Amino acid sequence: MFLNTFKTMFFLTLLTLLFMLIGSMVGGQSGAIIALVIAGVMNFVSYWFSDKIVLKMYGAQEITYNDAPRLFNLVQRLAQNAQLPTPRVYIIPSDTPNAFATGRNPENGAVAVTQGIMNRLSEDELAGVIGHELAHIKNRDILISTIVATIAGAIAYIAQMAQWAAIFGGFGRSSDDEDRGGSFISTLFLAILAPILATIIQLAVSRSREFLADRVGAEISGQPMSLANALIKLENANHRLPMEPNQATAHMFIVSPLTGGGLMNLFRTHPTTEQRVARLKEFAATQGVLAY
Repeated sequence: MFLNTFKTMFFLTLLTLLFMLIGSMVGGQSGAIIALVIAGVMNFVSYWFSDKIVLKMYGAQEITYNDAPRLFNLVQRLAQNAQLPTPRVYIIPSDTPNAFATGRNPENGAVAVTQGIMNRLSEDELAGVIGHELAHIKNRDILISTIVATIAGAIAYIAQMAQWAAIFGGFGRSSDDEDRGGSFISTLFLAILAPILATIIQLAVSRSREFLADRVGAEISGQPMSLANALIKLENANHRLPMEPNQATAHMFIVSPLTGGGLMNLFRTHPTTEQRVARLKEFAATQGVLAY
């Protein structure tokens, strides 16, 4: 758990340093502040209304105990284990088994599961999944992802400034042609490379938070191997029956609906299922739980 928290802080620091570097090299202090303010306003709105936006996007319907007693009782019991207020519970009308959590803080948390996950997982496996989602709420991952997105967004704005500056010669004021050419190339290089690096760091934070949510979720549910089995089932089912989600919200699901290999692993929002299962097996062993 400490390692994943350390990784998150390390990546956040790295992202901040990258922002400060290109801000000073390209946009100057005022340009960097403007970019940060613009990105901050956009992501603040997203943070504040993210639950309503994403739940509506997937047609999620809020339920009560009478609508789905099994699910509602499970969420309520696990929320008590996690020492959290019981979040609102939603069902998404989709056969693809998946789930996500949202909400700007534990008092405004929401857990959404698809109809497909209700039909395919056992009680213990579903408990593992719900525990994982409650862990995201407990760890305030929506807030962390918003901070990361704000810094990455500011870097993207500065990169756009650099592109226009390179096109119109804003950074080539030296009287020496070679200096102007070097300035143009370095500016263009930063404009292209910086957003890619920011995205890679942003996704690394996302993967680190998924590992942490698996660990904390396993503690909440007390079912590390049931969560591992659920991840395998969900991974296989999502390949057979893809959901076709909005790409901007794919990182929210417990199993990424997006696939890719090779170089695309750098741009994964989630660790591979094999990595997650391996870590859950290690955790289960420390708890005296047999891996099966």
